[in-house]
Amino acid sequence: MTSSDETQTRNVLLVHGAWHGSWCWEPLLPHLAAAGLDVATVDLPSAGDHGTLADDVAVVRAALDARPGPTVLLGHSYGGVVVSEAAAGRSDVAHLVYLCAFMLDTGESLFQAVGGQAPPWFVVDEADGTITVDPAVGVQVAYADVDPALAADWLGRLRPQSIAAFMAPQTGAAWHEVPSTYVACTQDQAIPYPAQQAMSARAGTVHTLESSHSPFASMPAQVAAILAKIAG
Repeated sequence: MTSSDETQTRNVLLVHGAWHGSWCWEPLLPHLAAAGLDVATVDLPSAGDHGTLADDVAVVRAALDARPGPTVLLGHSYGGVVVSEAAAGRSDVAHLVYLCAFMLDTGESLFQAVGGQAPPWFVVDEADGTITVDPAVGVQVAYADVDPALAADWLGRLRPQSIAAFMAPQTGAAWHEVPSTYVACTQDQAIPYPAQQAMSARAGTVHTLESSHSPFASMPAQVAAILAKIAG
């Protein structure tokens, strides 16, 4: 497998996780620009628009189609499911990065990965087909080490997440063919660190950050440094 320092591309595509939008990358973008990276982001239809995993994958593939040359493709949290499937069968993804993300295999779903039942901080609305984050614990789960004012603002920006996207099994797992890096976060309360360690065994390279679930907000310089190294 090709090691991360052999990647030669300045293109980076960032794929956010559940409930979020491309706005969540705002603290990270200046650091990536300073590193000379050409960055694009997407908004996944499953967050707020009842989209499916297939809808999300289509959006990422369209973004890849619009970018010339090889791209480093990063997925955060649920976004790991999306990038694994979106990059399958493509030759333009130079490297996959899983940022405290679900690194699953073909046939596996996020719902299966969390044990087949909703964590206690999920608020499930089966009639609407969506899941929201319990606001009483949302900051603790997602933004424990983020600036409190920013964390409060972001908690209010979260959108309902499609249940269907969590239930759908992956139809591809590009990390079997594409070089990959896992960035594990030791203080993560959304995806426990032991679960990340287990999934990261599938990656070619592993980095560890002493952060919660949103290091792009709490440790943007460190995340940017990892991406710059991968881009070579």
